[in-house]
Amino acid sequence: MTSRSRATAAGFAAVLLWSSLAVLTTATGGIPPFQLLALGFGVAGLAGVAVLLRPGGPGLAALRQPAAAGALCIGALFGYHALFFLALKRAPVVEANLLNYLWPLLIVVFAALLGGTRVRAGQWLGTLLGLAAAALLVLRGGRLDLSPAHLAGYLAAIGAAVIWALYSVLNRRFEAVPSSAMAGACLAVGLLGGGAHLAFETTVAPTALQWLAILALGLGPTGIAFWLWDIGTKRGDIALLGTLSYAAPLLSTGLLLAFGRAQPHWTQAVAVALLLLGAWLSVRGSRAA
Repeated sequence: MTSRSRATAAGFAAVLLWSSLAVLTTATGGIPPFQLLALGFGVAGLAGVAVLLRPGGPGLAALRQPAAAGALCIGALFGYHALFFLALKRAPVVEANLLNYLWPLLIVVFAALLGGTRVRAGQWLGTLLGLAAAALLVLRGGRLDLSPAHLAGYLAAIGAAVIWALYSVLNRRFEAVPSSAMAGACLAVGLLGGGAHLAFETTVAPTALQWLAILALGLGPTGIAFWLWDIGTKRGDIALLGTLSYAAPLLSTGLLLAFGRAQPHWTQAVAVALLLLGAWLSVRGSRAA
């Protein structure tokens, strides 16, 4: 396996971890969004620092990075989550989720426009099939009903998608920055989330089970997942990652079904077929490139 393939596999591993975000978030119950953001990223940052400070580890020197790289990472992590939480608050969950899932498609678009990446026809088609699969999962065969009353929420969801796609493509420009620097970014996002929580929310004391879910979030989808995504976006096939990212809503639905948090529906089987076809087309396009 080439180094590019390994980096792409690392990015896809991040997608696999993100698929657990929904089921873990539901397990946190009534913890306010910004409090959850602060705790999750706080756990991620502290765990990352502990890894750096282990015997024989690189130490805190590994957190150093250019100001532009730090600003891009911290701004994207906090901006994406802040806008996504706002979208869920100001718009129906179904529509907000679907608009947010534009980010894998936008990664492919921005990779072609800004990243200097040649995107093959199969990769474009594969990404569009992934979007169709996500739409089926979210809408469950119904129609998208956008109301002007929820415009702020819709714009926030689209803004979150744009931020994450731009970050994923522009992050490639900082390939020399070690992925270990993500630990510092996570700590910074945790502090920003804590400030937003104190300003806008009332603190809720987590129960023992909620603490377990928060620890799992911090170590998984808001922790090592961003480390792996950093590797994938800097050194992997960014267009292929854009297509494969549509596995997140599919796998997320599977976990929700497994834990009794969702009901089975015929659209899920169709979405699996579309996603597998789209992934096959995108992989073929990647190999041709």
